[in-house]
Amino acid sequence: MARRTRLAAVVTLAMINVFTLAAGITVARMLPPRLAALKVPTVAAKPVSRATPVLNPGLSTGSLPTNSGLQSALAAPLSAAALGPQVSAVVTDPATGRVLWSQNPGQPSTPASTTKLVTAAAALAALGPGARFTTKVVRGATQSSVILVGGGDPTLAVHPFPAGQYPRPATLAGLAETTARALKAQGHRTVSLGYDDDLYTGPGLAPGWPAAYVSTGNVTPISALEVDQGRLTAAGEPEDGDNPYNLRARTTDPAGMAAQSFAALLEADGIHVTGTPAEHEARPNAETLASTDSPPLSAIVQQMLQESNNVIAENLARQVAIKNHRPASYSGAAAAVTKELSDLGISTSGLHLVDGSGLSPQDKIAPATLVTTLQVATTHSKIRALLAGLPVAGFSGTLSAGQSVFAGIGGPALGSVRAKTGNLDTVATLAGLATDRAGRTLAFAFMADKIPAAGMLSTAAKAIDDAAAALANCGCRLRALAAARTVGL
Repeated sequence: MARRTRLAAVVTLAMINVFTLAAGITVARMLPPRLAALKVPTVAAKPVSRATPVLNPGLSTGSLPTNSGLQSALAAPLSAAALGPQVSAVVTDPATGRVLWSQNPGQPSTPASTTKLVTAAAALAALGPGARFTTKVVRGATQSSVILVGGGDPTLAVHPFPAGQYPRPATLAGLAETTARALKAQGHRTVSLGYDDDLYTGPGLAPGWPAAYVSTGNVTPISALEVDQGRLTAAGEPEDGDNPYNLRARTTDPAGMAAQSFAALLEADGIHVTGTPAEHEARPNAETLASTDSPPLSAIVQQMLQESNNVIAENLARQVAIKNHRPASYSGAAAAVTKELSDLGISTSGLHLVDGSGLSPQDKIAPATLVTTLQVATTHSKIRALLAGLPVAGFSGTLSAGQSVFAGIGGPALGSVRAKTGNLDTVATLAGLATDRAGRTLAFAFMADKIPAAGMLSTAAKAIDDAAAALANCGCRLRALAAARTVGL
C-alpha cells in the first residue's frame, strides 16, 4: 500500500513538472511579441509636442483706456453717497507706470487691510521669498532643563492641520518628538521647561487697537512664540486648523499657551515635565536639542493676503525690523517697512504706519503708494509672490462668496479682478489688478475712509466692487471715442 502511494506521488510530481515546463515554453514563445506590443516608453530624440498657454497673458501693447473713458466708467460707482465725502483712487498701466485716471491719488487715507500689501512687499524684499522662521528647543541652565524659544513663526501649530489645508505648518508635536528623542539619547527623562519669547519687544497691542480686537477674534497679542495664531476651540484649546472665520475670543497669553501645549506633548512622548512652564531667557550659545522651520515666506505671504491674516502681517513686519537691525516692536517694524518700500523705489510720501496689518485707524497710505507697490511686484522677481496671493473675484480668499463685504464682484469681472480688500467700521478699500475687455492689465486702488456710518459699510463696499467690475468690463477707449464722435471731435 505504501509503495503504491509513493508511486502515485512520483507520477503526480512528474506530471506537474511536465505541465510547468510546457507552460514555460509557451510563455517564452509568447513573451517577445507581447513585450513588443507594450511599447516600453523611451526618451524621444526631439520634442513631439509643445505646451500651449492655458490662459492668455495680459497685453502690454495696444490701446489703453482713456482718461475720459475711465471717468465715464468710474464716476457713478465712486460717487455713491455711501462712500462719504473723501474718496481717493488711481488707475495705472503697470507695464509703464503711467497714470490713466486719478482722484486725490496722493491723499493719505486709512488703508485698513490693504496695508498688508506694503507689509508683504517689504518682507519679501528684506528676507527673500525662501526665508523660513525657526522655533527651537535649547538646553537650559542645567542638564535637566530645556527652553522653548520662539522664532516668530506666525504659522506654528500644535498638531498637523487637517489634510488639504495649505501651507502645512511646522508643529509643536513634531518638535516635541524630536526633543524627546534627543533627551532620551542623553539619559534624561525628567526636565523642567521654560519658554523664551524675547525676540520681540514692546506691547502686544498696537496704537489704536482696542482690547475688543482680541475678544472678537481679529488678532491675538503679538508674540514671537504662539500657536494656531491664538485661535481657540469652544473648549478653550488651540484650534489646530486654519480657520480665518473663527471669531471666538483668542488667547491673551499666546506664549504661555504654546509652552503649556509643548509640555503636554513632551509628557505624551515619555518626558516628564516638572512644575509649570515659566518664562526664561535662553543663553545666547545654548545647545540646540531640536528645531522646526516654518513654510517658506512666499507661501506665508500668500496665506496672509488670501485670508487677510492679521497675526501673520504683524509677525512679518517684526521680521523686517529684525533684518534691518531695528527694535522688533510696532514702531521699529513701521520704520523698517517704510525703509524697504523706499529702497524699492516706492514713494512713501504721506505714509504713516503704526502696525503691519492695517487694523489701526491711525495708519495712513496714499492710493498712489498702493498702486506703485503692485506695479513693482509685476517686475521685481523677489516680491512677485505678492501678486500670487491676491484674492480672485468670485473664486478665492476675501473676494469669494460670503468671505467679506467685498464679495459682490460679478459678471464679466469674475476671475478678472485680483485684489486685496480692506475694511474697518467706516473704511472700505480695495487695491489690485484688473484685466479689461481689451486684455490690458490695469493696476488700481480705491479708498474711502469717511463712510458716514458703520451701518453703511456693506453698501460702500458694493460701490467699490462696482468700480472694480467697471474696470474689468471696460471698453473705455471705445466709449470715449464714441463720445468724441457724438460732439464732432
